[in-house]
Amino acid sequence: MTEVKKKHPTIEELLEVLKRLFPGADLDMVKLAYEFANLAHQGQRRTNGDPYITHSLTTAMNLTTMRADLNTIIAGLLHDVPEDTSYTIADIRKNFGDDIGNLVEAETKLGTLKYRGMERYVENLRKMFLAISKDVRVILIKFADRFHNLETLDALPPDKQKRIALESMEIFAPIALRLGMWETKGKLENLSFKYTDPDAYAWVTQLLETTSPSKEKSLAKVMKILQEKLAEQPNLRIASIQGRSKHLYSLYKKLLRHERDISKVYDLIAVRVIVEDVSECYAVLGIIHQLWKPLRGRIKDYIAQPKPNGYQSLHTTVFVGPGEIVEFQIRTQGMDDESYYGVAAHWYYTEQGKPKEGLKMNNPKFAWVNKLLKLQKEIQDSTEYLESLKVDVFPDNIFVFTPNGDVIDLPDQATPVDFAYHIHSDIGNHCVASRINDKLMPLSTPLKSGDVIDIITDKKRARPSPDWLQFVQTRTARERIKFEINRSRRLFGIFNKKA
Repeated sequence: MTEVKKKHPTIEELLEVLKRLFPGADLDMVKLAYEFANLAHQGQRRTNGDPYITHSLTTAMNLTTMRADLNTIIAGLLHDVPEDTSYTIADIRKNFGDDIGNLVEAETKLGTLKYRGMERYVENLRKMFLAISKDVRVILIKFADRFHNLETLDALPPDKQKRIALESMEIFAPIALRLGMWETKGKLENLSFKYTDPDAYAWVTQLLETTSPSKEKSLAKVMKILQEKLAEQPNLRIASIQGRSKHLYSLYKKLLRHERDISKVYDLIAVRVIVEDVSECYAVLGIIHQLWKPLRGRIKDYIAQPKPNGYQSLHTTVFVGPGEIVEFQIRTQGMDDESYYGVAAHWYYTEQGKPKEGLKMNNPKFAWVNKLLKLQKEIQDSTEYLESLKVDVFPDNIFVFTPNGDVIDLPDQATPVDFAYHIHSDIGNHCVASRINDKLMPLSTPLKSGDVIDIITDKKRARPSPDWLQFVQTRTARERIKFEINRSRRLFGIFNKKA
């Protein structure tokens, strides 16, 4: 897989893109920001020899692909000025206003600590989540800046390469996932993978080079058959049919779960069908199943039951020929935007390209941010706070269901007891058994995505078992169990004194 050096964007190219994104918008402030940044960074060069302004322009261009508003894009042009030049935040506020000044100031504060592993990074994470809670656009600038840094890592010494790549993989990619920005997460992981594990990167790249040609030929044939069939349905409004390859790092993780056997990875290639409305999603699903036989247990309805971060789509995996399997994803344009842009898909623009209303942190999608802010106030101990972060932000999450079909987001290796306490403290305190997919299973059983959990309770149960502390994964479950056990001990002590 030959890498081609990317051409740096020019201010003229950035302005052309902005004219398409924001028809009729006044772009004078963008031009002024470019001139200001160009003057501030005059004579500065990056480690690879490029003029420093190329980084500012690339960051701004990256923000256009995330659907950022104009003020965020302007802040992207200016984001390194206070840190790397003689100009200050006050200069930026004076010339570009408080909104842009606040964004640049927050971005500058987040760039002060070098990554040395998560244990040493806790205080920076506190600052980061506080900044996100105040204005989520700050993290968009960080993502856009990081894309270009990762693309130019070859110019840095190996130790710096690995440090920046690890920070991107272990910190920023999980945050992007939490914000619903799947494409951003995938890009951060792919760009980092080459430096975090060069041997694994080379192996997966070689594996793809040997398997992709035949897969792509099969995919083209399948897409042609589907296009012809859908064209026979006059009432279906098909926006697009696209082929999609799995992200490199995502493929690597899946290969590890399947004993490095690529034939067991069913979604190596996929077809994405974009339609106008929800009813057409189900109509297309029916047509696909008429054409090809679906794999049992591989039909997933994330429209009726969205993932907790808002992801919606129909997924089905079908046999398209002897030994050939293809995954189909069917969704509306709005669902596709939500999946691609995540948090930024919620901005609505005026003709001037400014958000009518900032994204409110009381949105259910940001419950995890608010929870972390609450933890910041409650937990002063860095080690304990880090453990909470590993559960609430940085785990490989699973999605399980209540018997009523509600989707519950839990950390990997969570158990029925974690599930019970997530629903309600009383259910956790009085649970005595669990059914997983209609089978009675021990309360210590690790749950898997897609499991349906039914908790059996008994009001006669006096208190939770101390043994549960050996296997629960969530802070909520652990705290409630400890609280009830301590409360029972206090009550027992009072009872003994009276006796």
